[in-house]
Amino acid sequence: MRQVVLDTETTGLEVGQGHRVIEIGAVELVGRKLTGRHFHRYLNPERDVDDGAYAVHGLSREFLADKPRFADVAQDFLAFVTDAELIIHNAPFDLAFLDQELARVPGAPARLADFCRVTDSLALARHKHPGQKNNLDALCRRYQVDNSARDLHGALLDAEILADVYLAMTGGQTLLFGAEEGGADADGRTVPAVRRLAPDRPPLAIVRASVDELGAHERLLDLIDQRARGGSVWRRDGAGG
Repeated sequence: MRQVVLDTETTGLEVGQGHRVIEIGAVELVGRKLTGRHFHRYLNPERDVDDGAYAVHGLSREFLADKPRFADVAQDFLAFVTDAELIIHNAPFDLAFLDQELARVPGAPARLADFCRVTDSLALARHKHPGQKNNLDALCRRYQVDNSARDLHGALLDAEILADVYLAMTGGQTLLFGAEEGGADADGRTVPAVRRLAPDRPPLAIVRASVDELGAHERLLDLIDQRARGGSVWRRDGAGG
């Protein structure tokens, strides 16, 4: 399964006011593992950047003046995301801006959602944690994801952080034994730590039952068959011993 975790930065908040995408960052997951492949571009919006937006991401019109336009990178962008499941935090916001950019490119698809399945990680977080803060910083605290490098918003950095959050939120292994604490969530409640196995760990040993152990297991099932109404459930419907 191929997934692309994506984020954008824009010149302002309202797509209806002609604001534009100025940065796209995306990272690839295959089988729920980061592959190292990513897409990252700064874009010339050909317009001013709102002061409020600049305070968030620090990208000025002067910095972006020599960067390519969206139309110049559209083909590479589409090649990277086509047929992937897109993971986006507050997906309607990013999709509205990206669809507007696509509309400016002759021959481009009308909507990203027409050729990518989209998962809104914000909607997922709200479902899992109703009534709590579910912005990216709050989720980092809740799932113990390091976001110390996030002084300003940046599309690629935020996509990388969101990938860690998404993996933890949808399948991160919390402690099964013991009472080790992982800190506090966005509402001050203690949550268990998320432990991740090192990517370079040696493979886990597979210990198979010995002949004597298998024999003892079968004898136990024989005893259950004799004493339990309906016999052993382990031998029903071909379950085997």
